[in-house]
Amino acid sequence: MNYRHLRNATALLTLGEHRLLVDPMLADAGSMPGFKLLGPGRRPNPLVPLPADAPAWLDTATGVLVTHEHPDHLDGAALRWIRARGLPVWASHVDAASLRRKGLDVREVHDGSLGMDVEVIPARHGRGWLAWMMGPVSGYYLAHPDEPSVYLTSDAVLADAVLEAVDRLRPDVVVAPAGAADMGAGGKILFSVDELVTLVRRAPGRVVLNHLEALDHCPTTRADLRERLRAEGLQAKVDVPEDGEELHFARADARPRPRPRLGPGPRPGLQKWITARFAGT
Repeated sequence: MNYRHLRNATALLTLGEHRLLVDPMLADAGSMPGFKLLGPGRRPNPLVPLPADAPAWLDTATGVLVTHEHPDHLDGAALRWIRARGLPVWASHVDAASLRRKGLDVREVHDGSLGMDVEVIPARHGRGWLAWMMGPVSGYYLAHPDEPSVYLTSDAVLADAVLEAVDRLRPDVVVAPAGAADMGAGGKILFSVDELVTLVRRAPGRVVLNHLEALDHCPTTRADLRERLRAEGLQAKVDVPEDGEELHFARADARPRPRPRLGPGPRPGLQKWITARFAGT
C-alpha cells in the first residue's frame, strides 16, 4: 500500500490495482473563503498550494474516494477535474444522490466494493449542535486481500464508534485528521491533540496524521504535533507526512482479518441538505 499525501486530507491511496484520489481539494491557494467564523486568524483557503508535481500524480488516479462533501474534501476545482476525466467516484449512501446530481459517476461504498472487504463507519464531525450542522460523515475501512488494511476515519472527534472500529477491525494503518480544527463557534470539530494521543495508543499498527497547515481554522502544526508525540513516546508508530511525501506500507502476515459489518453507514437527512449547500460545489 502506498499513501501519497498531497495537501490537507487529499491523498493518492494505492491498494492493489486501485489508485484512489481521496477527498480532493484541488483549488489554488487563497481561492476559497476562510472557514473560521469567529475570532482572529481568518484567511483565504487553502493556505498553501498543491505540490509542484501534483498534476503528474493526479493523472495516475483510477478513481476517487469521498468521505463527505465539505469543500476541503471535495471542492469546485476537484469536481471539474473529475468530470473532465470521467473517473468513478466512490462515496457512502449519504452522499451518493447529491454527488450524482453534480454530474459524477458515483458508486456506493459497501462491503465488496473495489474487490475488497469494506465497512462504512459513521463519524461525528464535532459535538452537540455543531456536529449536527456539520452533517453526516463516513469513515472507511478498506482491506484489500494483498495489502495492509486501512481505516480512514474521515473528519471526526474521538467518539465511541471510532474506538470500537479500531478495537474490532484491528486495522494495520489508521489515517486521521490532526488539525484540531476550530471554527470559533462551538468548539473543535476534529480530534484534539489529547484525543489523537488516545487514538494512537489504541491503534494496533501505524497511524498517519493529516489535515495539517492547509486551512485557516486548523491551528495545530506538524512541529508541535511531532513534539507532543515524542513526549508521549509514540513517535515510532506515527507518520506526519509533508505535502508531496509518499509512505509505503506492507502487509505483515496473512492471518485472517475480522469481517466488516454490513450496512450503508449514515443516512441522509436535513443535515445533509444543509451541508451539501454549504459546500457550494
